[in-house]
Amino acid sequence: MLDERWVFYKDVKAEDQGNGVVRRVLAYSKDLMCVENTFEKGAVGALHHHPHTQITYIVSGKFEFEIDGVKKVVEAGDTMLKMNDVVHGCVCLEAGKLLDIFNPMREDFV
Repeated sequence: MLDERWVFYKDVKAEDQGNGVVRRVLAYSKDLMCVENTFEKGAVGALHHHPHTQITYIVSGKFEFEIDGVKKVVEAGDTMLKMNDVVHGCVCLEAGKLLDIFNPMREDFV
C-alpha cells in the first residue's frame, strides 16, 4: 500500500498482534504512516521506544498511557505526542481503537 492514494478499509488486512491487539496499516508513504490499533479490555501495549515521532488519537475506549514515565488516563478525542525514542506504552481500560501517525513510516510494520 506504499503511496496508494486510496486505501479502502475493507481491503486492509487485520494483523493479530496477540494478547487482544489487532493492527491495520492504513495509508502510508516513506515519510508518513497511518495505523489503526484495536484493543480488547485489559490488552497491553508494552513499554517500548522507536526512532519515529508518533501522534496517537483515541478513536474510542479508555486507556492508561505512560509516556516518558508519566501516566495519564485518556479517552475518545484525546491525543498524545510521542517524540522519537521516548519510552511509551498503554493498558486498555475499556475496549477501543487508537489511530497512530508515524514520521517516518514504520518499515517494521510492512
